[in-house]
Amino acid sequence: MIVSNRGPLSFSYDTAGNAVAHRGAGGVVSSIGPLVRHTGARWMAAAMSDADREAAGAGTVDADGFRFRSLAVDPDAYRMAYEVISNGTLWFLHHGLWELARRPRFDRRWREAWDAYRAVNHAFARAIIDEAPEGAIVLVQDYHLALVGTWLAQERPDLRAVHFNHIPFCDPDAIRILPDDVAGELLAGMASHTSCGFHARRWARNFEACCRELWGWEPSTFVSALAPDHDDIATVAQSAECVAEGAKLDEAIAGRHMILRVDRIELSKNLLRGFLAYDDLLRSHREWHERVIFVALVYPSREGLPEYLAYRQEVETLAARINGDWAVPGWTPILLDTSDNFPRSVAALCRYDLLLVNPIRDGLNLVAKEGPILNQRHGVVGLSREAGAWEELGGVALVVNPFDVAGTSDVMAAALSMDDDDRAAHAAALRKLAAARAPRDWLDDQLAVARNAR
Repeated sequence: MIVSNRGPLSFSYDTAGNAVAHRGAGGVVSSIGPLVRHTGARWMAAAMSDADREAAGAGTVDADGFRFRSLAVDPDAYRMAYEVISNGTLWFLHHGLWELARRPRFDRRWREAWDAYRAVNHAFARAIIDEAPEGAIVLVQDYHLALVGTWLAQERPDLRAVHFNHIPFCDPDAIRILPDDVAGELLAGMASHTSCGFHARRWARNFEACCRELWGWEPSTFVSALAPDHDDIATVAQSAECVAEGAKLDEAIAGRHMILRVDRIELSKNLLRGFLAYDDLLRSHREWHERVIFVALVYPSREGLPEYLAYRQEVETLAARINGDWAVPGWTPILLDTSDNFPRSVAALCRYDLLLVNPIRDGLNLVAKEGPILNQRHGVVGLSREAGAWEELGGVALVVNPFDVAGTSDVMAAALSMDDDDRAAHAAALRKLAAARAPRDWLDDQLAVARNAR
């Protein structure tokens, strides 16, 4: 069984008012989905829309190669669990995004949201307990469902339940920000699984350290970095849509060098400092005027949270200010595109001269691996040392301290000035590292941990 917040199928109403299945969205779905289609594996996820909740009444359905169970939970409880706890608390905690002088505030309303998070997790656990076959392997995905293991361990010890955390995990100093009982419940829930997986050793060590400090013992952990689906992205790169988008980019770039970022407009992705570093490059290296364009393909995220709405406005305002300061007829320094256009992103990854991946903190960052696999111009990668992917690509990728604007500007200058032989060697070494694993390896690691459990 695979258990996640989002599932491989979602439902909407057709013109006749019938619930119709469509392919679901999300990183977990795109990573695991192709691997488990037509295998008979069961997949359980939350019902998010009215159509999803109607479909949930039918129990497990077989559609598009998936055996899928949409789990209906109370909509108000789900909203509080998802928005207030998962996205508004755990995401901020593990990515180090709180401005501690003002946030967080654990008031009575927040406590109600934590109760809702617990209730949603319990609903998932209850469904697994009732439906999982004897001795089944249960792969629980991500921070939305951190407490599920508590009830599985108590009521179904025959199950081999593995939890995989796709985001970073904070250190013991940060976990102390949470109320003591909540921190304890969170850690116990994750540690109640057979083992907990992470994309990087650093995040596993942090989880172990938090458990040592609060509980006095270390849980079982493992590290398995997810990889891009090489065949899938290559197919997209060869599609008519991608070829057309590439032609548009070539026209816009007009033979200039391209600095590229492909991201969500998300606080942890550090878009503002990336633009400020580019501004510094134009200020301190006048030789690059009219010779480089920063292509930022970034799409909105979590706009139900006020912090994200404000951040998007800051991103757009800063890009406009830099263009206003430096643009001349025929050259606009920043090409900012906030549409969610995957073929255009793939086309740009094939063409960059420098790929900037500078998150404040990231569980992995697949773009840092997709770029070297796709790129056809001996592109250089500047990678934040705070990204989980640094454990695999560090030592070849140019190191970026995500908080150092001047240093990031220097990385841009160094990458753009690198000679052809060095660029070719850099790109080849990165491509080898990025292509060393496939999504199947990541899934197999989870299955192996479960099967070897005692």
